[in-house]
Amino acid sequence: MDNHSPLKICLLSYRSNPHCGGQGVYLKNLSRALKDLGHKVDVVSGPPDPCLDHDIPVVRMPCLDLYNPENPFRIPTLRELADPINFIEWLGVSTTGFPEPFTFGLRAYGYLKGKQHRYDIIHDNQSLSYGIWAINKFFPTIATIHHPITVDRDIDIKSGSSFLYKFKQVRWYSFLGMQKRVSRSLSHLITVSECAKSDIARDFKISPDCLKVVPNGINTALFRPVPEIEREKNRFIVTNSADTPLKGLKFLLKAVADISKNRKLRLIVIGTPKEDSGIVEIVHKLGIEHIVTFTGRISDEDFIMQYARATAAVVPSVYEGFGLPVGEAMASGVPVISTTGGALPEVVGDAGILVPPADHNALAKAMLTLMDNPDRAAELGKAGYNRVQKNFTWEKAAEKTVAVYREVIRDYR
Repeated sequence: MDNHSPLKICLLSYRSNPHCGGQGVYLKNLSRALKDLGHKVDVVSGPPDPCLDHDIPVVRMPCLDLYNPENPFRIPTLRELADPINFIEWLGVSTTGFPEPFTFGLRAYGYLKGKQHRYDIIHDNQSLSYGIWAINKFFPTIATIHHPITVDRDIDIKSGSSFLYKFKQVRWYSFLGMQKRVSRSLSHLITVSECAKSDIARDFKISPDCLKVVPNGINTALFRPVPEIEREKNRFIVTNSADTPLKGLKFLLKAVADISKNRKLRLIVIGTPKEDSGIVEIVHKLGIEHIVTFTGRISDEDFIMQYARATAAVVPSVYEGFGLPVGEAMASGVPVISTTGGALPEVVGDAGILVPPADHNALAKAMLTLMDNPDRAAELGKAGYNRVQKNFTWEKAAEKTVAVYREVIRDYR
C-alpha cells in the first residue's frame, strides 16, 4: 500500500451525540473530512443516532440504551436480559456504574470478528474497551483520547462534600482502570493537544512517543461570521454542556452577578441545565434570573445567529483537552474570553483574553474590558477568525489523521 492509495477505515464510537459533547462532533466532522479526501469510511456507533451525512454508512450496535432521555433507566425485558452483554450493561447501570464503553467494545468485537478483509484500520473514539484490545489482535487499531477522564473524575469528586456523593463518583468512573490498561496495549494513540498529550502520558502511564497530536478541526462551513447581524451591547454567550463541574459555569454566573450590581448585561446559555447540576439553584441564589437565558436545544442556524449577536463568547472551563466551543466562537468572528484550563491557550493563542480557571473575579474583569473597549473586541474577533482558518480546519485534521493511520498500518504489518 502506497502513501496515496485510499484507505478502508472503520470508526468506532460508543456514544456520539452530534449536538452535545466533543466526541459526537469529532465523529461527524472527521468522518466527513476523511470521506472528502477519497477514503472509504464506515462508522460503528452506539446511541444516539450520530446524524452523519447520508453517504457515510452507519452500523448501529444493539444495546439497552438506558441513558435515553425519552425513557431513562428503563427496566429491560427478560428476553433482553437473556443476552449476556445486555445483562452486564443493565447490572452496571443499576449499580451506579457506567458500563457503555466496555459493553460497546464487546459488541464491536463481535461485529468485526472475521471481517479482516473489509478494513485497513480501526479507529476507536475513546471507548478503550477490552473489546478494542481484542480487535487489535487481528486489525491495525488506533484510538483517540480527547483528554484523560481522570481529570473529570478528580474534579467531580472534589465538587461534592458528602461521602455518598464521592462514592458514587468513584463507582461511575470505575471504567477508567480498563481504559488505562487498554490504552497501554496500543502502539499508537491520537490526542488533540500538547496539553492533553502530557496529561494522558502522566495519568495513564503511557510513553509520550505513543501519542500523536492531531488538533481538532472546526466546521468552518457552519461556524462563520454573519456581518449583516449587528452585535448587541453587553450580550455574552456560553455554550452547551457547561453545567458540569469541569466546565466551570458557576464561576461565570458569579462573575455575571458581580458585574450586574453596577452594569447592565445579558448571559445566553446555549442548552438546558441538567436537573441535578445545581445550576438553576445557583442562578436563583445569585438573583440573576432576569439576565440569564437558557435557550434549550436550538438549530445550527439559530446557534450561528446567537454567536452573531454576542458581544463575546466566554469559555469558563476548569479544564479542556482541546476546547471546541473556543474554536467555534473564533470561527464565527466572536471575541473570546477563555480560561487557561488545559489546552485552551493552545487553541486561543493571542487571539483572545486568557484568565486563570476557577476565578470569577478574573472573568468579570475580562468581561468588563470588552464591554468598555469595543475596538479591542473587534480586533480579537478578526484575529480569532484568522487563527482558525490557518490552523484548525477538519481537512487539515483529516490529513494528519491519515498520516498516523499509515504509520500504524506499516508498524502492524
